[in-house]
Amino acid sequence: MQPLATLAQTAAEGGGVAEVNPAKERKKVAVVLSGGGAKGMAHIGVLKVLEKAGIPVDIVTGTSMGSIIGGLYAIGYNAHALDSMVRVQDWRHVITDREDLRRQSLNDRKKQNTYFFSTGLTIGKQSPQAGGFIKGKNLAELFQQLCTGYTDSIDFSRDLRIPFACVATNIIDNSEVVFHSGRLPQAMRASMAIPAAFSPVRIGDKVLVDGGLKNNYPADIARQMGADIIIGVTVQGAPKVAEDMGGTMSILSQIIDVNCKNKLDENLAITDLHLQVNTKGYGSASFSHAAIDTLIRRGEELAMAHWDDIMALKRRIGVSDDYRPVVLQPLRPQVMTEKLHVTGYSFENMTPQDERFLRRKFHLNRVDSIDAQMEQELTTCMRVDLFYQTAECRLVPQGDGVRVILTAGNRKTVQLHGAVRYDIEEAVALQIGLDIPLPTSVPVNTDITLRLGKRLMARGEVTIHPRSFTRPSLSYTFWRNDVDLYMDGDLDYNIRYNQMQAELMPINFTLSRFNLTMGLRWDYMHYRSKLGSEEALQVTLENEHFFSYRARAEYNSEDNWNFPTRGARFKAEYAYLTDNMAKLDGEIGMSEVSGNWRRSFTIGTGFTLQPLVYGRLLFGSVLPPVLGNAIGGDWFSHYVQQQMPFAGIGNIEYVDHQFVAVQLQAQQRLGTNNYILLRLAGAQHADKVKNLLNRRTLLGAQAAYYYNTMFGPVGATVGYSNRTKKPYFYLNLGYEF
Repeated sequence: MQPLATLAQTAAEGGGVAEVNPAKERKKVAVVLSGGGAKGMAHIGVLKVLEKAGIPVDIVTGTSMGSIIGGLYAIGYNAHALDSMVRVQDWRHVITDREDLRRQSLNDRKKQNTYFFSTGLTIGKQSPQAGGFIKGKNLAELFQQLCTGYTDSIDFSRDLRIPFACVATNIIDNSEVVFHSGRLPQAMRASMAIPAAFSPVRIGDKVLVDGGLKNNYPADIARQMGADIIIGVTVQGAPKVAEDMGGTMSILSQIIDVNCKNKLDENLAITDLHLQVNTKGYGSASFSHAAIDTLIRRGEELAMAHWDDIMALKRRIGVSDDYRPVVLQPLRPQVMTEKLHVTGYSFENMTPQDERFLRRKFHLNRVDSIDAQMEQELTTCMRVDLFYQTAECRLVPQGDGVRVILTAGNRKTVQLHGAVRYDIEEAVALQIGLDIPLPTSVPVNTDITLRLGKRLMARGEVTIHPRSFTRPSLSYTFWRNDVDLYMDGDLDYNIRYNQMQAELMPINFTLSRFNLTMGLRWDYMHYRSKLGSEEALQVTLENEHFFSYRARAEYNSEDNWNFPTRGARFKAEYAYLTDNMAKLDGEIGMSEVSGNWRRSFTIGTGFTLQPLVYGRLLFGSVLPPVLGNAIGGDWFSHYVQQQMPFAGIGNIEYVDHQFVAVQLQAQQRLGTNNYILLRLAGAQHADKVKNLLNRRTLLGAQAAYYYNTMFGPVGATVGYSNRTKKPYFYLNLGYEF
């Protein structure tokens, strides 16, 4: 128990949400918070003013977003802590099912930035979270972390600092379900499961969705819990008219709003002070930082405009104007960053092999503390590496710390990925990926990829996970290529060929940011046709095969795959190419040395400079033309594996066997998702390294605008180079693949 002086000091700092030994009998006060999605952020602004006014709060009820704000308030987050918490969240991530892959492999991170759609399927078993576009796993994990200490089944009236209740709707019988007990994170998640958007929550024989469909403003629940005075906050906008029904989302929004009026008038009638926040211009999904700031401010401004009403109500409650509630204990704003002592680990619904995998990867036998980030990394690993459909990490108080309980759901049969993109070079392309775990004692994953478009590709890969970092792999890839090659900006010839490639990588050393692979590759080129200039057609291409020994190292610490603001990216590769495992056409084999390095430096607000150095050097008496250096476009290995980008060149141009380049990119972020990119590039190329400085320097420049969407970057590029001597325009919609 804290000394009275400490309690008074904490209350004076704006932390009071519960009372100790009131000086005289007073009326019991309830705060009722309505649903409304992101618009419910306005509740925080109202709570700030109620705390400033010294209003005691004895009961909290809420629906949907009101249940989230209210539930957290009931366990000790005051309004200022809630304000800070919602502002630091990456809501674009939280309201999706995208994995946080900071501790996962580079290959996993690449997949996440290739496919805009990814879902796990458990064939033969009904998923407990089916029925919504978003499963809500990131929301569930956030609630689990924020409610640390309150994640077991508890009585919300007895075990929380403020008695609390929230509402959900059982769509089996269209009944209202009121949570007075249970697991708090699960109750909050069920209350905000917007139909069609978020998967429902299944508890026993109930299938629960957003409580707003039955009781969006649960003042009657507060009255049943013993409230004498009710202060209510609603965030619904003005009723829509026929002219507002302009699209599918507006119609769906109207259906929800109409259903959310159930019991509204009756509940408003028993409310002593009703605050209707003006949320015009914002919707249920307005989770941008600017929107959150405005909504909280509007809630605060509205409550301040009713200051006299609040103070009059305070006197009706039975306390004086200068009364301030006294807190029971320190508040919880550090819950996302604090480390808790671990007394032990428990594993539920997991095989002994999976338990050993987790213990080795995270060194659990030596780790004696846990924080929110580690909680998330553990559950991500269970879903990504061990292929569980759902994963949960609960912290249960035990002795002088917590016991970590890791619970797995059904094992996924397959992870399905989907991607689509459009550009003016290829038109539409579609890519589908399947990750299939094999039922073996040592984790083994099969990865199947199919690409449809101007370039066809089919790939299969088997990866073994005998330990946390070593992942030997075997893969086979088939390409059906249709490539246009240019000379000084003019189309020189078109070549169509099939390429078959098999790789065995016994050394595949993987960390979260680093990957080292070493092994053997076999390539077979089957040339189908070649059309072009007379000079180009004089080169006869015959089907050929190659064996190569390869070593590749990759490092990536960038904070964003497409628009990084900090971190570095590095890749280096060496290959020795033969046609009989030793020589090439009877001569010493071809050696290939390639690499690229990029670093991001942020200057000011939203402005980033990114220097890039890269190149590819070929050595040997025999250099197969099909493996020669190619430059052009924005990405490495986009059309052909040896392709390197170059500002100002939009198509593929072959250059000499020794090529080195530098590039400087300036990136300016505008708002949240808009980017302006400016690139300058210079390069030298020659037949031999000693002649690199004897050739004319290649120069190029380009400017681009991109908007970062959930489907990938959408934008356009214009550029010019002294090699092509003509401007080019490029349009891209979607992730690169």
